Amino acid sequence: MTPLKRTAAVLLLALTAGAGTEGGEGRAGDAKQRGVSWVAGHEPVTREHLESLLSRNVDWIVQTPFGWQDTIETPEVQLITGGRVFWGERDEGLVTTTTLAREFGIRTLLKPHLWLRDRSDGKWRSDIRMRSEEDWLRWFESYSRFILHYARLAQEQGIEALAIGTELHGSSVEREQDWRRLIAAVREVYTGDLTYAANWWREYEEIRFWDALDFIGIQAYFPLTDNERPTLEQLTRGWQEHIGPIEAVQKRFDKPVIFTEIGYKGTPGTAIRPWEWPQQRPDDSVEVDLETQARCYEAFFRTFWHRPWFAGSYFWKWYPSLDSTRRPPATDFTPQGKPAADVMTRWYGQP
Repeated sequence: MTPLKRTAAVLLLALTAGAGTEGGEGRAGDAKQRGVSWVAGHEPVTREHLESLLSRNVDWIVQTPFGWQDTIETPEVQLITGGRVFWGERDEGLVTTTTLAREFGIRTLLKPHLWLRDRSDGKWRSDIRMRSEEDWLRWFESYSRFILHYARLAQEQGIEALAIGTELHGSSVEREQDWRRLIAAVREVYTGDLTYAANWWREYEEIRFWDALDFIGIQAYFPLTDNERPTLEQLTRGWQEHIGPIEAVQKRFDKPVIFTEIGYKGTPGTAIRPWEWPQQRPDDSVEVDLETQARCYEAFFRTFWHRPWFAGSYFWKWYPSLDSTRRPPATDFTPQGKPAADVMTRWYGQP
């Protein structure tokens, strides 16, 4: 790290040291969150991995530990903090990554997810629903233990923001009072900023407990076009139908909006169904189109970055270490080594 960069990082860290403290002084909402979704790896991260984000003007990362649930009807969430999961998802990995990131003035949004072990029926966490009231009570008791573990960890480590849930539409809309009780319990042990990461499809519009949180969080995989290789004008026009509903929710609750996740594959049709994963291996039948990916980034920034109620974004996804022997297919979501990264860097660098 050059002396100039080191001095800048130290100054930024000093300015942000109060984030997440009681009373709101220096809270995470003071500026836009220029973030990426940090991929948890098998191996420990290094200072060099985190320092590399500075050249991309990134000053926030999402870290994602997982809770495990057998099926959508199983009233038990399993908390696994070590051993059988990736190093970056263990408590040890979360703490180390947070500490190293903070050395460079990079803050953390801790965003726990649930992972269903059995997805043979095509269901996912948004479909979680219990068979009885008794099972719902058991599920929330179990889920509360899961989230409160990470709330306490976040408080101990000075993590600046916490998502209390991610894409749990089946409960977030139907069990409002249970979520309000959970939020109150989290507030008892954690003094940083809170959000919830709602799915772009209906969920963020239907949630009624945004008033109890600090940010409206959206997993922003909105479809923008029906065409492959859309122009920048077509992509920005595609955002127009989504701006109204987002603004309506923002005005109703008077809370800033963050995109807790947004991303595009390196394919011609990435803006048609942005939430779809690419094939997991290189394949001649999957065409690479990095220019469309970059245009999707540009359209997002032109649409949202100037809006005063828009508080930041986290691009899916950013690998700690990539080289010639450890690189995902070009169709992967990551902007690393692609024109999209330059678009992100330019916009994230704006004051």
